[in-house]
Amino acid sequence: MSSIEEHRKHFKTLETIRIPRILNVVAWMLGIGTTAVILFLAFAPWVQTTAGTGSVTALDPSDRLQDINALVDGRIEQWFVRDGSSVRGGDPIVKIVDNDPMLLERLKAKRNQIVAKRKAVISARDAVEVDLERTEGLYKKGLASRREFEQASIKAEQSRARVAEVEAELNRIDIEISRSSAQVVRAPRDGVVLTVNTGDAATLVKAGDVVATFIPDGAKRAVEIFIDGRDVALVSPGAKTRIQFEGWPAVQFSGWPSMAIGTFAGTVVSVDPSANTQGKFRVMLEEDEDAEHPWPEERFVRFGATARAWILLETVPVGFELWRQMNNFPPALPAESSAVPAGISGA
Repeated sequence: MSSIEEHRKHFKTLETIRIPRILNVVAWMLGIGTTAVILFLAFAPWVQTTAGTGSVTALDPSDRLQDINALVDGRIEQWFVRDGSSVRGGDPIVKIVDNDPMLLERLKAKRNQIVAKRKAVISARDAVEVDLERTEGLYKKGLASRREFEQASIKAEQSRARVAEVEAELNRIDIEISRSSAQVVRAPRDGVVLTVNTGDAATLVKAGDVVATFIPDGAKRAVEIFIDGRDVALVSPGAKTRIQFEGWPAVQFSGWPSMAIGTFAGTVVSVDPSANTQGKFRVMLEEDEDAEHPWPEERFVRFGATARAWILLETVPVGFELWRQMNNFPPALPAESSAVPAGISGA
């Protein structure tokens, strides 16, 4: 009999103490749970993502929100549309008239004067050309002096220059008449007039002023999001994404995209090479044409609606991702990007 057992006989209370069964159960549960957590962290796969928020837009600039500008200075005479009006390409939007109601008549009268002047200078040029040919013939026969021939040549050049000046003047007046005649602003293509920005007939506008805003029909939607610079180096065109649209119910599991509900597939189109003023990089996304579920119809997800997207990166163990998040490290580099750049060596 050991000395410990002999001592225990002298302490009857200690000998009666037994470990409660519940503690044994808890200890086993803790051991099994800890082992399960360690195995889960070590072997469970996790898809790394970088998330960003943005809005629905269009890739083609001609499909985005456009300004309708006044083509001439003047005042608004008549509106042909109102907010929310649907228009076809070429439909009139607004009519602008010049402050001088007789401007076009005066310009046309001025043009008639220039046309008459043009006829006169052309007739004078033709006469000078005939005189030049006659003087040249006499000079070659020795019947006219060289000075007479040179003077005739100078007069012919001056006459041609006057014709060119009148032609340029006529072109300028035609351009001015064309600009002043462009008083009806028309829709560039089929679409919707979102807002009318100016008032009634008492409103004066200048050429280039925005009189309305317009959104084309049939525009292909895209999503622009802004991500942190920590992850931008690992995002490249063609990367897969999951997109959640504003107002569309969704459940997103960042690390397990296959379990996401209500999100839609997309692909990265481009990544801006420079950050904005907030230090974020813009990433353009488009719909994944091969996806099982297409994006919602435009009446559910309109241009300008807020969107959130998760760009799918590398697949790593859950434990590595937790460690990365706690240390604020970038996601795991792909195999082809993990090599040390040239010119950089270890200590």
